Amino acid sequence: MLKYLFMIIFLIPICLLGNCWWLVHSLIFLLSFIFMISLYSYSDLSMISYYFGVDFYSFMLILLSLWICCLMITASSSIYFSSYHPNFFVFVVLLLLIMLFCSFSSLNLFSFYIFFESSLVPTLFLILGWGYQPERLQAGVYLMFYTLVASLPLLLVLFSINDVFNTLYYPLLIDYGSFYFLFYVFSIFAFLVKMPIFLFHLWLPKAHVEAPISGSMILAGILLKLGGYGIFRLMKVISCLGLSFNYFVLSLSLLGGVIISFVCFRQVDLKSLIAYSSVAHMSLVICGLMTMNWWGCMGSLSLMIGHGLCSSGLFCLSNIIYERLGSRSLLINKGMINLMPSMTIWWFLLSSSNMAAPPSLNLLGEFSLLNSIISWSSYMVLLLIFLSFFSAVYTLYMYSYSQHGLYYSGVYTCSLGYFREYHLLFLHWFPLNLLCLKGEYFYF
Repeated sequence: MLKYLFMIIFLIPICLLGNCWWLVHSLIFLLSFIFMISLYSYSDLSMISYYFGVDFYSFMLILLSLWICCLMITASSSIYFSSYHPNFFVFVVLLLLIMLFCSFSSLNLFSFYIFFESSLVPTLFLILGWGYQPERLQAGVYLMFYTLVASLPLLLVLFSINDVFNTLYYPLLIDYGSFYFLFYVFSIFAFLVKMPIFLFHLWLPKAHVEAPISGSMILAGILLKLGGYGIFRLMKVISCLGLSFNYFVLSLSLLGGVIISFVCFRQVDLKSLIAYSSVAHMSLVICGLMTMNWWGCMGSLSLMIGHGLCSSGLFCLSNIIYERLGSRSLLINKGMINLMPSMTIWWFLLSSSNMAAPPSLNLLGEFSLLNSIISWSSYMVLLLIFLSFFSAVYTLYMYSYSQHGLYYSGVYTCSLGYFREYHLLFLHWFPLNLLCLKGEYFYF
């Protein structure tokens, strides 16, 4: 594990070079391919060093982190071409990648907590340094305070676990036993806010709207998945409490997902719509993890990977239009088939993946999540029907409204897009649909 970590760390001095942008991009891309072929044990911890190790869950999320960070640099080429501190930008991306790599591969719960929290700092730099609107300061404060306030109780829980077991080394931990409701809430609250669960989701649309494209990609692609990964790891310690209290979180999450779907119908801001759709998708992931069965855990992993690629691609598409028209409003970004005819196919492909159409990985994830939630309680069927149906409705609304109909009269031109943009979208869509063929990895 350390060899990959050291490779990323030693990319940082390259940021001092005059023209490091595409060099770092290519090396991260190379590293992701080397890492891809390095896993030699599906079912157990592998590549173990003193503090780090990966299993199937963390392996996929580290790979997603490498992939998205590489695509972030491609998507943010406007920073490079306008010479708006490109070297510092690459440094922040590498710093964030190191934090994520260490979070997903930590075998010690305390070091996981440290890296989980410190991943906020580079994200804040991205929003404050390269954001567009003056409100980005408020969005940054929202992001920091929601996460920090929710995370402090988790620190108390870790001290409590350490007091009982005399270790926080993950493979040695067992079930904590039936203690009390507050312990359960403190354990998972930080991760639920990070995902985010309904009622604690307000920081996410705000952060997305104010963030640059790189901030939106890393936020939707990876940082939300830190919450799911944390619940998966900690559920081992609180499984006995979970049997008593999981129904509360599961019901709130599923009902919240349906309500958020209605909120999506009323959005006129493209980025805001995609951000709210992320909340709806993540509510399904939370439900899968709360069922505490194999279908749920594996379904949540495949939906997290699928959603990470899909929502990141949709943010790229909205940014491509924003760079040309200077607006994210659907009232201006309509009839885009007239402005960018060749980009419409990518809108369709990524929108269809977002509504879990075959052959996307989202379909595989949603199937197994529906399976696990219905096996947990058949009363959830009605809410699941609404959630799946409305997810298709707001995605079709976004696609048809942005691509079809009369175009805005202020748009007088036609644009074909750059090869870089098509390449970027292909690298989101291709693994998203290819991984569906690798289903045995998720359900071995």
